[in-house]
Amino acid sequence: MTRAIISMAKRELVRFFRQGHRVVGSIAQPLIFWVFLGSGFGASFQAPGLPGVTYTEYFFPGILLMVVLFSGIFSTITVIEDRNQGLLQGILVAPVPRMAIVLGKVIGAMVIGLLQAFLLMGTIPFLGIDLGVDGVLLLIFGLTIAALGFTALGFLIAWNMESTAGFHAIMSVFLLPLWMLSGALFPVTQAPIWLEWLVTVNPVSHALLLIRLPLYQPAAELISSHEYQKALAVAVVWAVGCLILALYRVNRQERSIVVS
Repeated sequence: MTRAIISMAKRELVRFFRQGHRVVGSIAQPLIFWVFLGSGFGASFQAPGLPGVTYTEYFFPGILLMVVLFSGIFSTITVIEDRNQGLLQGILVAPVPRMAIVLGKVIGAMVIGLLQAFLLMGTIPFLGIDLGVDGVLLLIFGLTIAALGFTALGFLIAWNMESTAGFHAIMSVFLLPLWMLSGALFPVTQAPIWLEWLVTVNPVSHALLLIRLPLYQPAAELISSHEYQKALAVAVVWAVGCLILALYRVNRQERSIVVS
């Protein structure tokens, strides 16, 4: 099973790095968002509770979240491509646990997203943020939870889709709003009640807190913080829940094929 997981994950990485346009686009798109929106809103932005924080700095955790979001989305599109090319059917009849398919795809996509996020983390010193080793580890941990949640959710949706066009439609009306309603674009403290409620129940909002809070609070203080613990609990339940649902969906399809 371990060899199967590694092989599936390695295949995702090789496929990604062999597509130069995909490598460039996955980095360029978040950077364009960050630079243009940061420049446009910088003069009029004031973050509640974060005096002196520019919009470029405030938007940075949202950009990291966007990187793992798009990586999870576009990497799991390969599920649809593999099915259309007949490769997925060959994997399904192989004598490997179905968990290996799910974990291999998800881990491969997660690593791709995290590598891109690590590149963007190189800009942290230029934002004037002093992040110690403990802070970096907590930030990486938060990114990993977010990447797991988005990737497992993307896999779950892609497994039920027949075409990439349908998957893109779902992305536009479901996955992107999850990111937009996480507080990545704007603070929610002064938003309307209904919008603040949507952000509160959105699990991605809690994943964003796992990325944002280590930038401004010491790690020792943060771990004992009720706000961080609540965000961690919700984000972990969301990520693991999506992974379990993906595994259940794959196993259910296999049983239906055997019965028929």
